[in-house]
Amino acid sequence: MAGGFRRGNRQRLPKLEGRGELQSLEREGPFKEWLGMPDLYRYHLVVEGEKYSYQTEDGEVPVTVGDKVVFRYKETKGGNWIDRNSLGKAIDPSEYQ
Repeated sequence: MAGGFRRGNRQRLPKLEGRGELQSLEREGPFKEWLGMPDLYRYHLVVEGEKYSYQTEDGEVPVTVGDKVVFRYKETKGGNWIDRNSLGKAIDPSEYQ
């Protein structure tokens, strides 16, 4: 089936967006899921009192504790998971010069 076409006319749920001050950041890993796969690191973040998990191949994330962050995430049974490559610093236009 060609890409971009979905069966039925269901509306896709919009991605949830989180933003706020990063209060805590912990790293686990590296993990090897299977042979030949790059190492994966799991990060546990607390943003505005909410807990999130983030999994990436990078040993470091582009944010530090105290930064204002923005990201997309999804809610699962295992908690809130941040989408890959969506975590970054929030830029406030009034402070940007």
